[in-house]
Amino acid sequence: MRLIFLVSSIFLSTALAAPVLAQNTAYDPAAPIAYLKDLQTGRVLFAKNADQKMPPASMGKMMSVYVAFKLLKAGEASLNQTVLVRPETWTKWNNKGSTMFLSVNEQVSVENLLHGIVTLSGNDACIVLAEGLGGTEANYVALMNREAKRLGLKNSNFANTNGWPDAQEYVSARDLATIAEATIRDFPDLYKRFYGMGNFTWGKTMGAGQDITQTNRNPLLGKVAGADGLKTGHTDEAGYGFTGSAVQNGRRLVMVVAGLDSFGARVASSVDFMNWGFAAWQNMPLGKKGQVMGQAAIAGAAEATVAATAPRDLFITLPRGFGMERKAVVVAVPGLTAPLKAAAKVADLVVTMPGQASVKLPLVTPVAIEEANFVRHGWNWLMGLFG
Repeated sequence: MRLIFLVSSIFLSTALAAPVLAQNTAYDPAAPIAYLKDLQTGRVLFAKNADQKMPPASMGKMMSVYVAFKLLKAGEASLNQTVLVRPETWTKWNNKGSTMFLSVNEQVSVENLLHGIVTLSGNDACIVLAEGLGGTEANYVALMNREAKRLGLKNSNFANTNGWPDAQEYVSARDLATIAEATIRDFPDLYKRFYGMGNFTWGKTMGAGQDITQTNRNPLLGKVAGADGLKTGHTDEAGYGFTGSAVQNGRRLVMVVAGLDSFGARVASSVDFMNWGFAAWQNMPLGKKGQVMGQAAIAGAAEATVAATAPRDLFITLPRGFGMERKAVVVAVPGLTAPLKAAAKVADLVVTMPGQASVKLPLVTPVAIEEANFVRHGWNWLMGLFG
């Protein structure tokens, strides 16, 4: 039997308007460590020292929150579950660094503790939550490191739940972005519920007993359209850092900056970096979910070819305004043989552009492909001889 290998191509082009600039020299956000990723396409838009190990400071609290979200989703914890603020915990963490201003022996719900961590960056809230959901902070840290391994973090290790300085605690910018991406992807409802709040009220002032309202330190809120997360961090060793996210017109970016020398520099760098990501890059549509992009040859089926369709809406990220020529070619997987399950990969949409790395997007069969019966096998064999 003669194997047919089909290649179907789609050409998209626009006039060249400007030379292609190297990704990391076209723009510099000034932060010593910086990373920016487009979650719609998975393209990394900028990376500088992205895999360098560094202290996480309070950005490590994102992993504490991720574990809590996972326990909530699994039904192993509930938002209205209350946790006791132990006297020993209160003594150690009362007003130590960023605080939620918890009171000794008070019962606090998991929901309020999460607000205290996400919005207020409370070190005390992290420990109390860990003790309530994990029994001890050490047990909870073990869960954090287990999740870090599962998520594929390469340069991270957690020694506590709140990012307090510890020689055994480190992360990288790429890993922080991965935690942010996983939080948004795995727990969209909880992410929307807890991240992005402008302020939160908890605790009482000494003497007058007035409510204490603290503002979220997220430098993007109110400054970048669509900003809704995630977490700032600061220690003397780590400097000022921020892991943030924003979504505009369905396109979500995640950014990390770290090692900045002041609060103001963090604000300026974060806002500029995120705005650059949306302004300097655009996502171009290549195909709609279910759209037939080409054909792939298959042996042993009733038909000689199978449709190669988009498994989801397909986009590619390009520098905005460069007007470069783009070429997209559907390349079939060689040696396809029936039967195939529905949604099995049958081809790649390979996109090439001048000055940019090529991109492969998988294409799938929309339906299961059954093996042909004996009569059809014979007919296909004859067609192979005389075709």
